Amino acid sequence: MSNTLIHRMFINHPATVEETYLQHMRFALGFAFWMTLAAGAALVHAIVPALCETTASRILNRLNAKMKARH
Repeated sequence: MSNTLIHRMFINHPATVEETYLQHMRFALGFAFWMTLAAGAALVHAIVPALCETTASRILNRLNAKMKARH
């Protein structure tokens, strides 16, 4: 049944992007990794502006392109 809580929590959303739960989890974890890296670069840049000048924006632009290609 597609209305069970388990189905709604783990299956329905991944299916909207034509992925299984595990495929979707892998994609989301990859996003989380790169977003964490971008946040770290932005923090370094905030403290020492000469460092990581474009790192965060390059990562975010790449992630945005990946997201747009999925839909």
